[in-house]
Amino acid sequence: MKISWNDFVKQCESCQACPLGATRTNVVIYRGSVVAPIMFVGEGPGATEDEQGLPFVGQAGRLLQLLLDAQGFSTENYHIANVVKCRPPENRVPTEQEAAACKKLLGMQILICKPKIIVLLGKTAYTLFTGDKNAKMTQIRGSFIEKNGYLIMPTFHPAYILRNNNERVKLWKDIEQVRRKAEEMGLMERLPSQPDMPTERPSK
Repeated sequence: MKISWNDFVKQCESCQACPLGATRTNVVIYRGSVVAPIMFVGEGPGATEDEQGLPFVGQAGRLLQLLLDAQGFSTENYHIANVVKCRPPENRVPTEQEAAACKKLLGMQILICKPKIIVLLGKTAYTLFTGDKNAKMTQIRGSFIEKNGYLIMPTFHPAYILRNNNERVKLWKDIEQVRRKAEEMGLMERLPSQPDMPTERPSK
């Protein structure tokens, strides 16, 4: 049975499937385009996201946006979400139980969004999304995994880059790969030239 985006949002807003529903300020569902060729998935909302009801709008999110803008992504190209839609207290890592409670909603979100490429931001998002607890991000990042008809790319979470700015080029290269793959698949128009990586840090 198909579900409309509005009905999906209502389900998210009324969800009390795990204890996070009782402590949230806002349900954090997405930003970008509802239907988009590329979906970015993080682990869960932080304080700024919980306050605004939008994912990746804190300092880490601003870094991600800086890199996406520099690579010529427009809002219509992406849908940004998280594995869990409510902020874990003190910004702790979501538990497996919380991720499992949100799994049905994330599945519905993917079906509505219809992405061809899913980018998993960080080891926690990768583990909760795939169930693979043993992989090391340094080994799996930057490579596409084909699963259930989707191309999945694990990469670093931008919060990790804020703490380890010397690794920024790796996240930049991974986003560049995603862009090139999207161009090859006819999902995005080719850039006339290769952009330079921005070096500034987003303000706190």
